Amino acid sequence: MFFSSVPMAQVPQQIVRPQEVRPLPAQLDTVPVFNSNSPELVGDPGILLSTFPPEGMGQPEAHLDFAFEGRVDVFAHHVYRADDPDDLRSMYVAILVHNPGVDAVTVNVLSGASYLSQPDAPFVSLPSAVPFSPSNPVFAGPGSRVMGDLIQGQRQATLPSQLVVPPGANALLLNAPIPVAEFDPPINGRSTLIELDSSGPVYLASLAEFANVDGNDTEMAPSLAQWETIVTNSGVAGPRDRIPTPITENPTQDNYSNVTGVAQGASWTATVADDGSSDILTIPASGQAVSYGVSTLYVGQLGTDQNQSAPMLVRYDDTAYQAHGNYGVAYNLAFPLYNPTDTPQTVTVTFETPIKEDKLSTAGLQFFETPPNSTFFRGPIQVKYRDDSGLPRIRNLHLVQLRGQQGQPLTTVTIGGRGGGGGGGGVGGDHPNSIC
Repeated sequence: MFFSSVPMAQVPQQIVRPQEVRPLPAQLDTVPVFNSNSPELVGDPGILLSTFPPEGMGQPEAHLDFAFEGRVDVFAHHVYRADDPDDLRSMYVAILVHNPGVDAVTVNVLSGASYLSQPDAPFVSLPSAVPFSPSNPVFAGPGSRVMGDLIQGQRQATLPSQLVVPPGANALLLNAPIPVAEFDPPINGRSTLIELDSSGPVYLASLAEFANVDGNDTEMAPSLAQWETIVTNSGVAGPRDRIPTPITENPTQDNYSNVTGVAQGASWTATVADDGSSDILTIPASGQAVSYGVSTLYVGQLGTDQNQSAPMLVRYDDTAYQAHGNYGVAYNLAFPLYNPTDTPQTVTVTFETPIKEDKLSTAGLQFFETPPNSTFFRGPIQVKYRDDSGLPRIRNLHLVQLRGQQGQPLTTVTIGGRGGGGGGGGVGGDHPNSIC
């Protein structure tokens, strides 16, 4: 008789860190975000997202009828893979702006960027934390490169500083390729995030179409007239992503799906204090820790009972119910740290990625001793603080964190006791969430 055994896959060892987890004070702002991410993998050209009015359109169900005015953010992330080796044309993506009024509308581009996965921002392996600066950018993937630009208030030179849209007319904010012919396999992606301010109501549409090719096999971008024909006559692009699991009172989540629609909330600004009437945050006792959730979501609230995901003002029925994960949302958080003891205390501030839970199953957060190779966060963080000499400091760090990974210190400060001595300080952070 012959017996054989197959070793079971090794289960990563978990670490439980007993501590308190608190909800984050404040809330998202009310800036609408044009959020175009479904289908993420585009195969069939057409409308990715349109907030145009449906009247007079060839396929009215493809238009969500939502006008923007004042501040608005535009986020788009799409991937194209050429399945026909004999047709390696680029897929172009465009952002079309329509002015429905009788007066010209000025759209100012406050900041923004649009990058390709290849060659602009390949997904290279990086350490968990790497310093960066305007003269020394660090990124892995187009989402993290876009956010690195925005955290420093930059506007990519290829974007216009301003659009003046005549009454009843359209204008192109973006008309950019996703090339694949040079790559094996022929796949590429593009991430875009732009901060706008419009002097009057406008409608926006995100569109996809193959490049034009002349007799010399030279590619050309689709014209404004072609994009206008697509938004007027086409339906939604395909193939469609998986349909999201409905949100219910008994939370389970098999599939969040991708976001396509208008989300409400571009930033979360908060002073994290002891309570609503306090202007200090008392540090934990020596050897203890306290955490605040960032980007907590439905069925992932870490025991805080706080879902931070941006609500959808309008959406396609087969796409995500909320802007889960708050991709592209800036978290601007201040921590006015206070030492209640009579002796100086050293405080470490970290950003980390615990194992996702809704209700905590243990008395604290759980991490993996050796995290599996599954990236859960990738992007830039800026930390402003006073060092132990009282001097102001700014640290820009690009972070890569795996599921269940404990974070390295963003900064360590010494806070003087009530009797004086030592350094002092609060810690502030700008945390723009990135595409992981």
